[in-house]
Amino acid sequence: MLLLATVVGSGIMGERLSGGNVAIALLANSIATGGTLVAIILSLGSISGAHFNPAVTLATAAERRMPWREVPGYIAAQLVGAFAGVAAAHVMFGEPVFSISQHPRAGGAQMFSEFVATFGLLLVIWGAGRFRPDTIALVVGAYITSAYWFTASTSFANPAVTLARSMTNTFSGIRPVDAPAFIAAQLTGAFAATLLWSWLLPERKTIDVA
Repeated sequence: MLLLATVVGSGIMGERLSGGNVAIALLANSIATGGTLVAIILSLGSISGAHFNPAVTLATAAERRMPWREVPGYIAAQLVGAFAGVAAAHVMFGEPVFSISQHPRAGGAQMFSEFVATFGLLLVIWGAGRFRPDTIALVVGAYITSAYWFTASTSFANPAVTLARSMTNTFSGIRPVDAPAFIAAQLTGAFAATLLWSWLLPERKTIDVA
């Protein structure tokens, strides 16, 4: 919820204060998102692992780092939280609670961007988690802040974020018709990164899955 409230809220604030300068609005959006990711991962990581992302949850289960029986609950919480965050941001800025986005994000370049964004996200999560677990919050926050700028899609990299952002007709929105392709690219990128990491550095699994 806090992540989406930040993404959407900072997008609205940035657009309102930037005087039409999209670069400044995007800068505000990316800095706020990266900062919030660091804060909420540090705060909540020890409780739930701080996934906030169905792609991360599915990849974690595929790696047998969590039981598959926990996956539906995680994804449900992620989706409910994401939509609640959009609603909270809209209420704070006097927007309708939900509004269908008209922001087009279509085409091969956008899809490939989401593949790259999510591939990189999972790669840095696995790497930091293996060698420097105490740095994951900083690594993820820094990566997403950067990926806002080096990807054409501005790095959604999260299926729950994508679905929720289809319900905001503001700076950070995405048309519902474009969301399925984004999600497919994200899931493909997540599993490609997981397979690559498993091949580069295979390791002993950490849980016993019944």
